[in-house]
Amino acid sequence: MSSRQFNAVLLDISKRLSADQLDNLKFLVRDVGKRELEKITSGLQLFQILMQRGELSAENTENLSKLLADIQRLDLADKLNCFDSESGSASSEPEPAERAKLDIAAEVIAENLGRNWRKLGRKLGLTDVKLESISKRHPTDLEETAVELLKEWRNSKGAEAETKDLIAALRACQQNLTADKVEDRLEAAEN
Repeated sequence: MSSRQFNAVLLDISKRLSADQLDNLKFLVRDVGKRELEKITSGLQLFQILMQRGELSAENTENLSKLLADIQRLDLADKLNCFDSESGSASSEPEPAERAKLDIAAEVIAENLGRNWRKLGRKLGLTDVKLESISKRHPTDLEETAVELLKEWRNSKGAEAETKDLIAALRACQQNLTADKVEDRLEAAEN
């Protein structure tokens, strides 16, 4: 995505922040300097300072995502994360054969993962902000949470997403039975 599209996302986030939420963000970035913080009257001004300091860019949105999550604006953190997923270099899809394997693996994992979905998400390299956002979208449905988790992972990896990575992450989480079920289903699909 272009810097213009990134700036449009920041503009939208700024418009959605209330005065109290902006004050809370300013409190969380106290190391900017009191005088400079007093001059800030909009989210855009704060974002510009973060960009000047190298703490915010189209490729580096995690700091702002965490700040937005800290002030309980997970919707805005999610909006930023969605931009981050779309803008990554991994926007292409895996080969059709690998895509089919990933679909099978996702189905098996969603059916069997349960409460350990956060642990798997961390092993797959998703941030805590993304995990919290997924949790808020599906607070009671573990199967849907697992589906969403795997979608986020596939979006972040793009063409580099492979079933072997999913199986390795499952084994690292001591989810060996689920990993075995994935392998069995993939073997059955090949035959």
